[in-house]
Amino acid sequence: MILGHIGVRAGSKGVPGKNFRPICGRPLIDWSLDQLLAHPEVDAVVVSTDSPEIYAHALAKGTLPIGLRPAHLATDTAGKWGVWQHALAAAEPLLPRPVEAFLDLDATSPLREPADITGALALFRAERPDMVMSCCEARKNPYFNLVEPDATGALQVSKPLPGGVVARQQAPVVYEHAASTYVVSPAYLRRAQGLWEGRVIPFLMPPERCLDIDTEFDFRLVEWLLRERENAQGPARTA
Repeated sequence: MILGHIGVRAGSKGVPGKNFRPICGRPLIDWSLDQLLAHPEVDAVVVSTDSPEIYAHALAKGTLPIGLRPAHLATDTAGKWGVWQHALAAAEPLLPRPVEAFLDLDATSPLREPADITGALALFRAERPDMVMSCCEARKNPYFNLVEPDATGALQVSKPLPGGVVARQQAPVVYEHAASTYVVSPAYLRRAQGLWEGRVIPFLMPPERCLDIDTEFDFRLVEWLLRERENAQGPARTA
């Protein structure tokens, strides 16, 4: 079975309270949570949070009662991996069958489409990696137009190649890790200590669906894009 997961802390330094803050008339978390609850391939859903308000909201929508996350997983420095491991371990006793795939959606990336979830799951089934990770083609390339200062303060290309790269098309392809959609093997999640220990493969998404909310500017931009999408879809028309 497929276990859907969303991890949200109550606090946020960049955008206070962002995970439960209304955006286009719905709490931010609901843009991702509703996708999990509605997806035909997702069998059960859990929300890992330290917020009693968010937890009660999630339970009312039909998520499993895994309790609030431990305090050590609710700090600014707590990574995804430990949160995922705890959520899987807390959910498994409540499930009727073994988990075949752990599907995590990041609440701060609400622009994904249901088709992105379907595509990531299909890739996981076809390739059987340890993890499928949402990515998009990087807008800047370390072989071409990402630079860093050397010991003297002078700028150098971050990853120079022999002969140099004079056009973006000549540079090796690099991807941005998009915090949106992940499909993880439960066996890998149990045994590994972090994301990169196994075979992690990219699921490519359009950059415009990979925007992640970290700042107030991001929040306003994503809100505008969500409104644009809703306006473009519009009400159902009759002939």
